[in-house]
Amino acid sequence: MGGYTLSKVVKIALDAMGGDSAPASVVDGADIAKAKSPHIEILFVGDENIIRPLLGKSKFFKNAEVFHTDQAVSSSDTASQAVRRGRDSSMWLAIAEVAANRADAIVSAGNTGALMAMAKLQLRTMPGITRPAIAGFFPTEHNPMCMLDLGANLECDEENLVQFALMGQAFYLSLMGKVNPSVGLLNVGEEEQKGHEYLRLAAQELSNPDLGVNYCGFVEGSDLVKGSVDIVVTDGFSGNVALKTAEGVAGLFALMLRRTFRASLLSRVGYLFARNALKLFRARMDPRRYNGAVFLGLNGIAVKSHGGTDALGFSNAIDVAANLVDHGFIPDVSAAIKKADLIRDKRKICNE
Repeated sequence: MGGYTLSKVVKIALDAMGGDSAPASVVDGADIAKAKSPHIEILFVGDENIIRPLLGKSKFFKNAEVFHTDQAVSSSDTASQAVRRGRDSSMWLAIAEVAANRADAIVSAGNTGALMAMAKLQLRTMPGITRPAIAGFFPTEHNPMCMLDLGANLECDEENLVQFALMGQAFYLSLMGKVNPSVGLLNVGEEEQKGHEYLRLAAQELSNPDLGVNYCGFVEGSDLVKGSVDIVVTDGFSGNVALKTAEGVAGLFALMLRRTFRASLLSRVGYLFARNALKLFRARMDPRRYNGAVFLGLNGIAVKSHGGTDALGFSNAIDVAANLVDHGFIPDVSAAIKKADLIRDKRKICNE
């Protein structure tokens, strides 16, 4: 999921005040992203009195444009509070740049609920989309796996899941370059008769070859780490639980590994021999490599960075935004949804 050097300039608005280490991690992350993708331009939205001194130390953005506001969304704000009181916040104004077509994408490490509410209100959902979804990547035994929804919709029906699958395909193609990625529905078992009725109905729709989805059936929780499919589709409740569980297990594994190697003199010696292999392992499992969840289904590209990430992690979120713009992600989604609607309308006519 690296950067691309293309001729088209991609302008990205950054909520410079969002995140635990903002705005320093935002400015440093922009520098890292620019080194990989020279065709991007950055608009920093936030308190210029704090941002400008940081830009003075920047390699690429010493004279970058700053949209000044001293207002920021708090991590404790509810979505409704942020929308009601945050019209002058860095998050709202960064999204507004995309809504006004003055920027191609927005990236924020701020409050997730507020970002979703503000983005949905300003960018609106694409024609035909019933609900937007949050999509992100997980490491697996093989290639990174995409999962959606990661928390935008706690309850879903079969139409939502079908649309998630179509959006997920376009998302995976844009970032991973794989044509016809495999899709699975998260369920409590692989058997066709298992799970809620809306899951079985979604499976029937996704199995329609005219839809153009490489549907591989139900997948279980254990399949997530195996990389059995490229894209896992689920409701936001299950997806968010899976995401937080994976983050917790990864943190526990790292903690236990450190404790094990510090347990005795012999284990410390063993660490010296295993150090290079462990560095490779850590690099592959580094959550910063997978940072950058995307709100799919909106009339604009909005990327959510993890609030606690550092500059390297934030740079990856910028890469995600730039790559989606580069590869025409939104037109691809629009075309897929229109095709699905035509198929559904045709089936209704045939059944009448």
